[in-house]
Amino acid sequence: MIVVVGIGADGMSGLPTASRVELARATTVYGSPRQLDLLDDSVSAHRRAWPSPLLPALRALLDDAEVDVHVIASGDPLLHGIGNTLIRMYGPERVAVLPHVSSVTLACARVGWAVQDTEIISLVTARVHTAVRRGGQAVVLSRDADSPATLARLLAETGRGDSELTILEQLGGPQERRRSATAREWAGRPPHDVDKLNVMAVRYLPDDRVAHALPDDVFAHDGQITKQSVRAVTLAALGPRPGELLWDVGSGSGSIAVEWCRSASGCAAVAFERDEVRRARIETNAITFGAAVDVRGAAPVHFDGAPEPAAVFVGGGLTQPGLLEGCFEHLPVGGRLVANVVTVESEAVVAQWYSRIGGTLRRFQHYHGEPVGGFTGWRAAMPVTQWMVTKR
Repeated sequence: MIVVVGIGADGMSGLPTASRVELARATTVYGSPRQLDLLDDSVSAHRRAWPSPLLPALRALLDDAEVDVHVIASGDPLLHGIGNTLIRMYGPERVAVLPHVSSVTLACARVGWAVQDTEIISLVTARVHTAVRRGGQAVVLSRDADSPATLARLLAETGRGDSELTILEQLGGPQERRRSATAREWAGRPPHDVDKLNVMAVRYLPDDRVAHALPDDVFAHDGQITKQSVRAVTLAALGPRPGELLWDVGSGSGSIAVEWCRSASGCAAVAFERDEVRRARIETNAITFGAAVDVRGAAPVHFDGAPEPAAVFVGGGLTQPGLLEGCFEHLPVGGRLVANVVTVESEAVVAQWYSRIGGTLRRFQHYHGEPVGGFTGWRAAMPVTQWMVTKR
């Protein structure tokens, strides 16, 4: 059995009896040097610091244990912690977790927020811009002492400068500290003495959250964008599910990739775009909306090395030789592909694939009301043909 014991910044004094009993009987305790230093003399076990990198060595360290192994972890080990990793590796029947109060609960208690109304964002492995939001509140788990200043700068740069950002350091310990300012203020005079053990409580302002689909003018684009109405039906066709990865091929402005990432928890995207200026624009849109988008070069030559998708959207370049073949090669069985086309040549390619492997064909024609003298008339947008198919 692997027993994972959560511990706070207050060390042994804050542990409940059950956790103390487990550590007292332990023969070997694994943890980070900082966590191991929190143990006192009542713990006689051999203390072993995790190697770096941890994951490749984790199974080898724990597989051969003949007796119970104990692991010490910060706060709640099941909140973006080592407890989740161990359960995935060994199963819940071999891992017991004794949690401490989490940093999220402590942070919400300090700022007076209801935990259930608060988003939890971890920057331990994610890029800092994925903590940018257009409203609401979140507890952000920092990667290091630089995370607060970096996030404050990004919020100011993306029009979120009024956001209220509270830095909470050494939560629950004798050195606990709390400091609050707007993101704009932090960006203008970034704090240089932040403890590396910190979290941030962020209330994002102004609050202009919109579910789906976003207006076209909130994206940076050069006209190469899937328009709002078509984007809505395209997301419905793609059917994003929590934790899934999308390939956005011929991404243009990245609007589909961004909307995909916003649609469900843990969703991410890889955007393939041949034009360098547009790639930079996709990065800008991803940062603005806190979307986890990996921007790469042209398809299909940059497919190799990209993580495998659950779904693929083709918004451009469909007539390029080998593009659809490459998409299907990397798509798993059960994966979805959606292609939007507006030219006769692209429609011909889609018709051939539809005749060969099936799927669903739809065509959308949208009209916009525009002035005609003193009256109003209808102006047609280009019709969009959409092909949807699931790989069998």
